[in-house]
Amino acid sequence: MKASELRAKDTAELNAELESLLKAQFSLRMQRATQQLSNTSQLSKVRRDIARVRTVMAENAGK
Repeated sequence: MKASELRAKDTAELNAELESLLKAQFSLRMQRATQQLSNTSQLSKVRRDIARVRTVMAENAGK
């Protein structure tokens, strides 16, 4: 997911995207804790996506 794609979305869509990413992060953390996560790089990708969404939300709040 690119920041330019996120900037095209409105606040409601960004909130929905953030919620789904947080759920995905929780799921990945549980899989890692139970030794079921084979691709551990997914966790860092989701963290970066969450940071992108929050950054774009902060930019929109400043306008």
